[in-house]
Amino acid sequence: LIELMNELTFTTTNPNPLVEKSYLFSIKIVQTVKSLQKDQKEFILSKQLIRSGTSIGALIFEGQFAQSQADFINKLSISLKEANETKYWIFLLKDTEYLETDLFSVLLNDVNELIKILVCSIKTTKNNLKK
Repeated sequence: LIELMNELTFTTTNPNPLVEKSYLFSIKIVQTVKSLQKDQKEFILSKQLIRSGTSIGALIFEGQFAQSQADFINKLSISLKEANETKYWIFLLKDTEYLETDLFSVLLNDVNELIKILVCSIKTTKNNLKK
């Protein structure tokens, strides 16, 4: 997975750290779901994880071309909701013994980092609207 991330042209051509981090997180989610489905034959929870986990980055990416600051805030707010849902699925998969502790820790750390950045971005944009 690390080697794959080093080869990605998308991340090296996009200067936005939130876009880059969310894209890399989406790749980790896809790889995790592939493993869950292939190795553990888990299809129900993994479908929820891939839906919410990849939506985070898609909404952030879409937000780059928002029609207004209000639209941008809306895209990031929905992305934040998806990140929180993804966190739920990560915990559930760990507590039902589908995710090993190491992978759980990596995914949890990444989603928490995305949540923090999203909260700050939303607050900053809202404050800029008031000016």
